[in-house]
Amino acid sequence: MQVSFLQSIKDISEDTWDSIIQSNYPFLKHSFLKTLETTNCVGKETGWLPFHLVVKEGIKVLALMPLYVKTDSHGEFIFDWSWADAFYRNGLEYYPKLVSAIPFTPAQGPRLCLLNSEQRTEISKAIKEAIEVLSSESGISGMHILLPNKKELVPFKESGFSIRTSYSFHWFNNNYKNFEDFLLDLTSRQRKNIKKERQKVLDQNISIEKIQGGNITDEIWAQFYKFYQLTYLKRGMRPYLNLDFFIEISTLIPDSLLLVMAKDSSNRFVAGALNFFDSDNLYGRYWGCLKEYDSLHFETCYYQGIEFCIEKELKKFDPGVQGEHKVKRGFWPIETYSAHWIKDTRFRKAIEDFLKQEAKQIKRYNRQCRSLLPFKSSVNIKTI
Repeated sequence: MQVSFLQSIKDISEDTWDSIIQSNYPFLKHSFLKTLETTNCVGKETGWLPFHLVVKEGIKVLALMPLYVKTDSHGEFIFDWSWADAFYRNGLEYYPKLVSAIPFTPAQGPRLCLLNSEQRTEISKAIKEAIEVLSSESGISGMHILLPNKKELVPFKESGFSIRTSYSFHWFNNNYKNFEDFLLDLTSRQRKNIKKERQKVLDQNISIEKIQGGNITDEIWAQFYKFYQLTYLKRGMRPYLNLDFFIEISTLIPDSLLLVMAKDSSNRFVAGALNFFDSDNLYGRYWGCLKEYDSLHFETCYYQGIEFCIEKELKKFDPGVQGEHKVKRGFWPIETYSAHWIKDTRFRKAIEDFLKQEAKQIKRYNRQCRSLLPFKSSVNIKTI
């Protein structure tokens, strides 16, 4: 069993990569990762250097992982800046590090993809051993696997990774027939609040259009990109993605894209929210607006997504990280995870202790959030 690394996703064929992935999770498709590279959204100048991991037996590919060499912690959303500071205060280098994640995309999904799932433990061990060798030879401080599916955690934990608990907010489809059916699961007070928020959007003479991938023209992308840019510029940041990325990805995976655009009374686009979806899940990703409109963010980013999930019979809606305001709108607090291996044994132990305490705080926080959920006590929703 040999572990090797690719400095570009183009070094492996799309057929080989996607056949091992065996998932319609859109962010792990060869075309998605390739577009990040070809539009220069990842690369030397961005702090994300492709270093995708391949496990082979002879010429047979057994496993794949999306992997990057990181020279900072931007665009990860599992925050470790304090770890880097602690390293520097002690005269150590935290960067470069290895990160298995989808750049700029805090959406839980597969990370270690296997030809044969029965080999998960064996392959996880082989990867850990290869990373240890690489770290000793290259100065890599450690490896971080961000937001994997839960089933991937145990083999990595057994091989020496520390598990970090985080949280997100997800909406679950309780076999709803329509949006009103969803509202019937809520308490009377919150049902009225949501209806008021939706009415406020109409009262401002704003209309909503849902546009799927193949119908998004370059002109519409240009409008959306203005909104996307403004979200970052308001915070004094540069956008992670460029317009070329959005235009290109819509030609490659059009059946995975949903763009929600808002127009004012003069038929001018004023806001937009981009979602990706697969056969089971909707993923809210990017939002922006020309100016603030009362309740428009909730309408475009949450309620339109919920309607789409019900219409397409999708099981789950992940609207993006953070945001306690999502709870009273029907989004459940869900634990998410990451796995971390640190080369330096002193810091490995310190981080392990920190993560244990942090996990307790996260569990308390999730319990508090669940107490604020607006569902009737008689409602039983299966969360996954």
